[in-house]
Amino acid sequence: MEQDLIRERYDLSMARIQEILTEETVPENYRDYFRKVTEFIIQCGEVLKAKEDGSLDQMTLEEGRTLNHRLYADVLPENYETSYTNPAYAVKTLGEEYGKLLSYLYAEIRGDIIYAFEGRVLDLVIGNEALIEIYNLFEGETLPAAKEIKDVLYWSASDYCDVTLTYRVQEGVDPKLDFAKKIIMESDLSDLSYLYRFGAYISPEEEKTAAFLNSLPEEEIRKMADTYTDGYIRGFEVMGRDLSKKKTVSVRYPIGFERMVRQAVKNFESAGLSVIFCRSAVGSINRNPAGHSGYASSSPNRQYDYDHRYDSAVYMDKAFRDRKIGVLKTAYEQYKEDAAAYAGPAVIETFGEPGFEPVNKPEAWAFTEKQQNLYLEYRNLSMPVVNEYIPGDETSFTIIAFPVPAIGELFPEIFKETIRINTLDYELYRDMQQKIIDVLDTAEYVEITGKGENQTNMQVQLAAISNPEKQTKFENCVADVNIPVGEVFTSPQLAGTNGLLHVGSVYIGEFQFKDLEIRFENGIAVSYTCKNFETEEENKALVKQMILKNHETLPMGEFAIGTNTTAYEVALRYGILDKFPILIAEKMGPHFAVGDTCYSWMEDCPVFNPDGREMVARENEISAKRKENPQEAYFGCHTDITIPYSELDTIEAIHPDGTSVKIIAGGRFALPGTEKLNEPLEK
Repeated sequence: MEQDLIRERYDLSMARIQEILTEETVPENYRDYFRKVTEFIIQCGEVLKAKEDGSLDQMTLEEGRTLNHRLYADVLPENYETSYTNPAYAVKTLGEEYGKLLSYLYAEIRGDIIYAFEGRVLDLVIGNEALIEIYNLFEGETLPAAKEIKDVLYWSASDYCDVTLTYRVQEGVDPKLDFAKKIIMESDLSDLSYLYRFGAYISPEEEKTAAFLNSLPEEEIRKMADTYTDGYIRGFEVMGRDLSKKKTVSVRYPIGFERMVRQAVKNFESAGLSVIFCRSAVGSINRNPAGHSGYASSSPNRQYDYDHRYDSAVYMDKAFRDRKIGVLKTAYEQYKEDAAAYAGPAVIETFGEPGFEPVNKPEAWAFTEKQQNLYLEYRNLSMPVVNEYIPGDETSFTIIAFPVPAIGELFPEIFKETIRINTLDYELYRDMQQKIIDVLDTAEYVEITGKGENQTNMQVQLAAISNPEKQTKFENCVADVNIPVGEVFTSPQLAGTNGLLHVGSVYIGEFQFKDLEIRFENGIAVSYTCKNFETEEENKALVKQMILKNHETLPMGEFAIGTNTTAYEVALRYGILDKFPILIAEKMGPHFAVGDTCYSWMEDCPVFNPDGREMVARENEISAKRKENPQEAYFGCHTDITIPYSELDTIEAIHPDGTSVKIIAGGRFALPGTEKLNEPLEK
């Protein structure tokens, strides 16, 4: 009955939208906007029809390409300058107040592509009815006040939060939502037309990636999938968590890797885990301004994504924040059995995409300081809710990365080398890293200095241990949750952690930072900047957004020493030092993370190294507040920053009596028993 009512609303709204195309009832300078948006909605309506009659699944490769291009044409770089999804163009043609609001609306409605492919009729109705209501306002004798338009958008977001957010919770834990799984497991992957059945933007990169994976022998595909799934399962063993209590795992991956993912699904199912495929969030209510989480393709236009990253500013206020928290609690209660069975995510990342230098547009939506605080409060309030239904001490994860063809002509060679990096000798690295930990366990603090133009000069204070035979300060990280092998890490003590962190070039997500600098006093970032933009204001804003995740400041949550010199040598040999993702880059020198520690929400869960000693440095002075006030203990983010070996001079363990031992000297490993780590560097 409910579905019949939704369908009736959809049919009525589509009939009204069809009429808008030929009407001239709104002032002439706004007609083009409404016609463009209604034409797009009608296109998506045709997709829904094709979905329902089965013809969408029968598209040829050429038909898929044509449809995909038509649906995404308006936001492609070559068309974006005159698209109403571009807030700068919308403001120029529709006026400042109308332009910002109507650009937001069009961007939200562009989610219709995904809703049509997945048959989510109610989501289509939500956008249709909002557009019609705003169109009606423009049909009046006088133009509407901007507040009237904003009120429509506000109540559309708020009223339907129980639909949009609840679905987001469900698709994260419920294996019955199998839209993507059916495509992955049932398609003929040798026919690349399957790529166009996801509904996501498909660029030549996705086709090239899928074609390349199709060219690999089955043995290589199994090796890739086995490394990935074995690492996930080993993560539970290392952390001492019971995987047998869990029934599902979420696979998050880049479209194009279906051949590997299909084998991974089989591996997980053999281990008793059903696989969930949750799409990267579509609407602004569920999107994270700092990145995406879920299966996804490359963006049709990263500037478009950047322009709309703060679209939730349209409705973000205290009442909305409170409503969203209430809906989140209700949604998890509704899906509590699925949530309890959830084991955590298994992530495949890619690297090699060209760098992106964003343009900051004053016309784009941005949070006010008050909204920023509300957004951060929501994150802090939501974490205990999620942790109640998906306890962090019962889950694990794994992450692995591979290159994409955009990395260059040597892509096949780099891909092969990446497989080698991802499958380095577990025991060899375990033993060499233990030698490093043995020295660090005797130290009071560590000094890190850069060389050449790198100005790094950091002192990192280490936790104390009371029983060296049974306790350790650093975790010995081999290939389980973070693939590949290659780091030892700790949660620094904040008091006594001081100095300047400087990196000449580093990627954080998809953004390349130039001359990034962060200064710490007692473990807290007190100043930060980079040289991406001409003005200091823009540079600080970029660091704040992408690294501090919009907090005014953050503590140092992690200090680590990377040991994967093999990855570093490969990066230098192929000239891709700036292309490796942080997952691999963090293993190529010391790295520092700002935000939460690696053990947030799990500080009280014992963690043991392969030698049986307990890693006790799981908290700092801020996370220690968790028992009294969790909102002050956590920040909901953890951003890694690596100094590559080429910019590194020394890492020195300083003992309480002032004596010291160099772990790295002149950019080379200096401890007996770790010399093998220098062999790739000498190449």
